[in-house]
Amino acid sequence: MADLNVKIGAMHLKNPVMTASGTFGYGLEYADFVPLDGLGGIIVKGTTLLAREGNDYPRMAETPSGMLNCVGLQNKGVDYFCSNIYPQIKDLDTNMIVNVSGSSPDDYAECAARIDELDRIPAIELNISCPNVRQGGMAFGVTCDGAIQVVKAVRRSYKKTLIVKLSPNVTNIAEIARACEAEGADSVSLINTLMGMAIDIERRKPMLSIGTGGLSGPCVKPVALRMVWQTACAVKIPVVGLGGICTAKDAIEFLMAGATAVQIGTANFLDPTVTIKVRDGINAWLDAHGCASVHEIIGALHD
Repeated sequence: MADLNVKIGAMHLKNPVMTASGTFGYGLEYADFVPLDGLGGIIVKGTTLLAREGNDYPRMAETPSGMLNCVGLQNKGVDYFCSNIYPQIKDLDTNMIVNVSGSSPDDYAECAARIDELDRIPAIELNISCPNVRQGGMAFGVTCDGAIQVVKAVRRSYKKTLIVKLSPNVTNIAEIARACEAEGADSVSLINTLMGMAIDIERRKPMLSIGTGGLSGPCVKPVALRMVWQTACAVKIPVVGLGGICTAKDAIEFLMAGATAVQIGTANFLDPTVTIKVRDGINAWLDAHGCASVHEIIGALHD
């Protein structure tokens, strides 16, 4: 068996396969399907300083080779997470990582500070694709200045491993990744969902309640792979790749493009055991190709 261990910041992963936020609940929901301790990490659903109800229904729609969602970060807030969810997940034998969202740099920083106090949470993933209420709803992650504001604020209040999740809805993702790195990010993860839309032609209305939503699934993989490769070439910190990963082959492509680890999201809805299949598939490929360690293929893409 090949050595699958990788490192993100100060966090050690037993293998490079993680779950993506919003697709795996708090991990416990999948315990009947996969051994949770067999994963490199679980990124729990988005958590905000205060509770959020999310958007009105309908907020999911199937599209060719993918899906749209506009769930809207529905959650009960960070205090509920700390008092009710954390006690249930803190002893799981894997890295439990909290995805943090907010509407202002101060919101992000305060939410991160409260999670920083939880001993068994080794990292957070900062979702900077959230609307900046002070800039008319523009996402923080679509400009270097917006990304800098959030990462700088969080880095002051959060001392553990900081992963910043980048938006693909930008002109130059490498530039934003470098800005996050300069402000103290330990890693970047990408891509978040692409903005998309679907229309019910009988009703002549959008399929989603707010009109648009985030597109995920196999259809976004070529875009995600390109952006991961561009970003890995531009920064020195580890890159976590995600976007349409359904098989070990998909994951290996991301690793070769420069990702140190990967996340699996939408595929969990189709096959709740996909994460373990991908982990085992990576190991089988490494063994078949005489590789002793996964590090032999990370960034191994030839021009």
